[in-house]
Amino acid sequence: MEQIVSWDFSVLDWIQQHMRCDFLDAVMPFFSAIGKAGIVWIIVGILLLFFRKTRVTGIIMLAAMLVGYLVGDILIKPLVQRPRPFVINPAVKLFIDPPSGYSFPSGHSCCAAAATTVLLVRKKLFGIIALPIALLIMFSRLYNYVHYPTDVLAGMLLGICSAAVMLMIARAVRLDKKLPARKPSK
Repeated sequence: MEQIVSWDFSVLDWIQQHMRCDFLDAVMPFFSAIGKAGIVWIIVGILLLFFRKTRVTGIIMLAAMLVGYLVGDILIKPLVQRPRPFVINPAVKLFIDPPSGYSFPSGHSCCAAAATTVLLVRKKLFGIIALPIALLIMFSRLYNYVHYPTDVLAGMLLGICSAAVMLMIARAVRLDKKLPARKPSK
């Protein structure tokens, strides 16, 4: 465990020493903000519900994020109770309000990965557009010193797994057949 913590801090310290700049200091808080509570992904999911051709994708996306939230924030975080990096190393200046709660796994990363995975599988063009946004949200958590790399990796893995499970369930229950993309012809 000590080796993991040492690696986590070495990555965070490298980012702080080699990547900090005025531009990223201004941009990275924005990406953390749009990822807060999965808001950007929830908005996209809700927008997808309005269109018949994307409705099922929206349902799967929102369900995958809900599963990730329940497993990550409700189950794992209280069990692991990992303090955030800025709590352990208060010498680092934060450019965002310090988040409350525990660090492991990253909820921002989980939502971003769940949403993007569903989009990549079901609506590839949307997924390709979402991918750099998701990666910037995940990186912002490291840059802003509020998560460890292993938190982000675990959140990403949880999000991908949540998406995979919801995609399999949707396929098994034939959700596309129950909510067809086109109106049935008469």
